[in-house]
Amino acid sequence: MFKPRLQRLKWLYTDRPVYFITTNTHGRRRLLDHTTVHKSFVKFCQDAMDRGVFVGRYVLMPDHLHLFAAFAPRGPRLSGWVQSVKVALAKTLRQRCSGELRSPSGYWQKGFFDHVLRSAESYAQKWEYVRQNPVRAHLVERPEGWPYQGEIHKLAFL
Repeated sequence: MFKPRLQRLKWLYTDRPVYFITTNTHGRRRLLDHTTVHKSFVKFCQDAMDRGVFVGRYVLMPDHLHLFAAFAPRGPRLSGWVQSVKVALAKTLRQRCSGELRSPSGYWQKGFFDHVLRSAESYAQKWEYVRQNPVRAHLVERPEGWPYQGEIHKLAFL
């Protein structure tokens, strides 16, 4: 069955968009809830500032990743940057994983979901939904108990 690909917006009202981004592991395998993966993700996001990408809040779930990111006007394209995140974490996963967790088809599902946030209120609402993910998945009783989350940069709306 043919499923048409959604088109990316041709232009935005801002030259500094903040995106809500979600990407899944291939086959929704539980790969991301590990200290080594978390440290690798944080390092990648801290280094991204040098390329004009500022990662705000994020949650690494066992089988998917949610993050908020702001892109500078001359920063990288969203799709290329998300691919870079996947490549960096795949390298970490190759070093960490053995046996049945290794995959010839890769560690990531093809593509990703993104949504342009329009206000600080929208960011706060999406964040509340995301931070409750580990609770809804019965991984912790309170969001603060999930160790694979954080905030790299404070993102502000102008």
